[in-house]
Amino acid sequence: MSTAIGGQAVLEGVMMRSPSSWAVAVRKPDGKIAQVVNEIASPMAKRRIWRLPVIRGVIALGESLAIGFRALAISANYAAQEEAPEGEEEQEVPTELSRGQMIFAFAIAIGFAVMLFKVTPALITNWLPVHGTSGFVVVEGAIRVALFVGYLALISLLPDLRRVFQYHAAEHKAINCYEAGDELTPENVQRHSLIHVRCGTAFLLWVMVIAIFVFAFFGHPVWYWLIGTRILLLPVIAGLAYELIRFAGKHADNRVVRWLLAPGLWLQRLTTRQPSLDQLEVSIRALQQVLDRERAAAPGAQRVEVMA
Repeated sequence: MSTAIGGQAVLEGVMMRSPSSWAVAVRKPDGKIAQVVNEIASPMAKRRIWRLPVIRGVIALGESLAIGFRALAISANYAAQEEAPEGEEEQEVPTELSRGQMIFAFAIAIGFAVMLFKVTPALITNWLPVHGTSGFVVVEGAIRVALFVGYLALISLLPDLRRVFQYHAAEHKAINCYEAGDELTPENVQRHSLIHVRCGTAFLLWVMVIAIFVFAFFGHPVWYWLIGTRILLLPVIAGLAYELIRFAGKHADNRVVRWLLAPGLWLQRLTTRQPSLDQLEVSIRALQQVLDRERAAAPGAQRVEVMA
């Protein structure tokens, strides 16, 4: 049985994650591939309570965000590195964010997402002449999904993001190739799909769909409680969405499951572009690093599901 692998695109590279480690591979300005590998000390491996359904989704999401920020920082440092003059050694590239930088990055990213995709749809719906609990949550959910899809469609038009989307597809293709049991060569990987059932894009869409059902229990409260519920219930909704994606990953061949997940798979067309063989080479390098670490991990180590 193959190890659960996830990852994300970074600047000129890919981050891959296995249950026990994560690796970043980046194409430097001089054309060489740089790589950084780190171990993962997940709370889920230490206490059973963190592995309970829904709770494990919140923990996994927090870990994914933290690793993602660290991987982006590494790739940004390598992308900004200037080629050393002939005869001189290359400068060492910083590979870690400070605690203050991590907190700041979390605050900006989470704050922006919550305000745009949680608070804004709730306030817009609150201003509309919508009456009744069912009508309110459905309209709010429709506005939230529309904002999300519109946001993805807008950023997909930015030329600078095209290469990031290519690396996103390279990540998916490499994982699909590995899960199919094929040899990890750029040519083999290129033949595989750029869509993956455990993609974070699909996860975010399901967060928004599940939110409709969760918020239905709270009706149409006053504006301050309206905002409060949209923020405070986010971990619960994320945990439920994680369980759905986790289930889908284990039953990807089930026709009913794929039909239910089809909107999330279609949405990935906005965030992926066909990669080049050079980009696939970078993705394979990151994947091989975590697979090597996974094979060397102690037998019986706790395994967790990760998103692609």
